Amino acid sequence: MIPIIPAGSSKPADVSPAGNQQLWLKPGQIALPGSPPLSLYVHIPWCVRKCPYCDFNSHAAPGKNDSHDIPEDIYLDALRADLEQSLPLVWGRPVHTVFIGGGTPSLLSAAGMDRLLSDIRALLPLDADAEITMEANPGTFEAERFASYRASGINRLSIGIQSFDDRHLQALGRIHGEREARAAIDIALKHFDNVNLDLMYALPGQTIDECVRDLEAALSYGTTHLSLYHLTLEPNTLFAKYPPALPDEDIAYEMQDIIEARTMQAGFRHYETSAYAQPHREAKHNLNYWRFGDYLGIGAGAHGKLSFPNRILRQMRHKHPATYMEQAMAGNAVQEVREVGADELPFEFMLNALRLTDGVPASSFHDYTGLPLHTISKQLAAAEKKGLLEADPTTIKPTELGRRFLNDLQEMFLKD
Repeated sequence: MIPIIPAGSSKPADVSPAGNQQLWLKPGQIALPGSPPLSLYVHIPWCVRKCPYCDFNSHAAPGKNDSHDIPEDIYLDALRADLEQSLPLVWGRPVHTVFIGGGTPSLLSAAGMDRLLSDIRALLPLDADAEITMEANPGTFEAERFASYRASGINRLSIGIQSFDDRHLQALGRIHGEREARAAIDIALKHFDNVNLDLMYALPGQTIDECVRDLEAALSYGTTHLSLYHLTLEPNTLFAKYPPALPDEDIAYEMQDIIEARTMQAGFRHYETSAYAQPHREAKHNLNYWRFGDYLGIGAGAHGKLSFPNRILRQMRHKHPATYMEQAMAGNAVQEVREVGADELPFEFMLNALRLTDGVPASSFHDYTGLPLHTISKQLAAAEKKGLLEADPTTIKPTELGRRFLNDLQEMFLKD
């Protein structure tokens, strides 16, 4: 039995999966003109060690740092069962991108990754040129395994470097050092021509010069994409419980300004709040998120957003890996389904769209929410008056000031 939380209610209604499908086709609060693009997210929940800043659904792998310590075969069985159970909800819709995240997906063996991608291709109409991204951490790199990942169909790699400074990596709880970080990038670039490096700034005790050294090290490799995140202390993390001393706001802003200027000089375009890409190398999967596209999420704790003619639903899988595997094999991978109310949709749409430097076409608000644009006309006018949005009737686009004060801009679209 999957608990459904209808729009406007805080209480779930227990109905059978068949009943769920009937409910989703009944008249709802909105009327979508079509289906948004669809992506697939696959969550691998294990890491060698949990980082103190991480609030993702990740769990320390049992035993030593070895891919065989995770219950790989059982988990892959559960993922396939989860995907099979989800097929009626996305039947016939092409999948444009796949993202395998975590956790640390590079804990999977080469054979395990090949099996996962084979199952996806067998069950879903995957585009021939689909972007298929895998996250990897430097402490789990083996040249032979990554060559096999590429041969299996992974065509984009995202590496969690975070810093090239051993002192900062130790403070972040990472299992790798500068040496392993550089070796991982070298291995990646031998097998992949589309590589993203994840870095963080405003780290505990980090100076501006140290931030610049990390940035220059990343740029020196000539990868296609950089994700540069301001370290934040997220609830329910070790850092939230025992906060480290972070650079003050003025220093963090200066770091951000330097990052903007230097990446632009190096030929990168700042196309999303934390993302910088070489021409035509934007992350297609992430763009689908920011444009309010749909995504099916499978795996422990995975979230999904799926659109139907009269409603938009959000799903959440069981979080703990053992519970997820048990429930998925029993035909109940989804822990909760929630209908997004019409009064919530404007904020959910704008929360994503306003992260994009170019914004989105104004018409996409109706296309992806089923609501007329005049639903948010007052908020749009108020944001334009404050100089946070461009005065362009065809595009919803933040100004430079709006990007700097993004949280304030997004909050203007919260329901009263």
